Amino acid sequence: MYKILLVEDDKNIQDLIFNYFTKKEKGLFDIDIASDGEEGLEKVYENNYDLLLLDVMLPEVDGFEICRETRKESDVPIMFITARSNESDVLSGYALGCDDYVIKPFPFPVLYEKAKALINRSKGLVRSKIFTSGDISLNPNNGIVISDGKEVKLTATEYGILKVLIENKGMIISREKLLDIVWGYCSGTDERVLDTHMRNLRKALGQNGKQIKTVIRRGYKIED
Repeated sequence: MYKILLVEDDKNIQDLIFNYFTKKEKGLFDIDIASDGEEGLEKVYENNYDLLLLDVMLPEVDGFEICRETRKESDVPIMFITARSNESDVLSGYALGCDDYVIKPFPFPVLYEKAKALINRSKGLVRSKIFTSGDISLNPNNGIVISDGKEVKLTATEYGILKVLIENKGMIISREKLLDIVWGYCSGTDERVLDTHMRNLRKALGQNGKQIKTVIRRGYKIED
């Protein structure tokens, strides 16, 4: 059995997540619930968890602060579940050390599978293969990207875009799908922002950035 802490002030969302997780595979998850950030922090200090599910906008102490304090002592997987969809908020979450950032509203089956995947990876139960395209490699186990033998520093968004493309090498990924996968469901992100991140990603990869092809009116793909 895996132990999850859900820090969420919306009682309806508390009940929906608790019921879905505990009924989907009976006995797999034991879920503690905190309704404000102060209570959440107390539970983090007092217990060992396999996953934290954190809202950002919470009474007393916000989710970012819980993440910040937790990362001082623990590498427990942390997933934000929040309505705050601004790119700056998403990047702040990753900068503080979260493992995933899910935008409300979200499909409960997706949240459930993401939670299982994070726990499995943290327990060493799953080890992903290293993805390559030409002289570019991406290691999802440690988040390291190599281009021409040198490590490339990418933002969380640039990394997310590259990961989607390289996992689907040779396939055209639509702009809409990239926005959904990278920024989350119903994020409402302006598609022009994607163009900026794509330019920055190509620049960071140097000559290998040419492997990312624009397919007019269809999307993007990466090729060897």
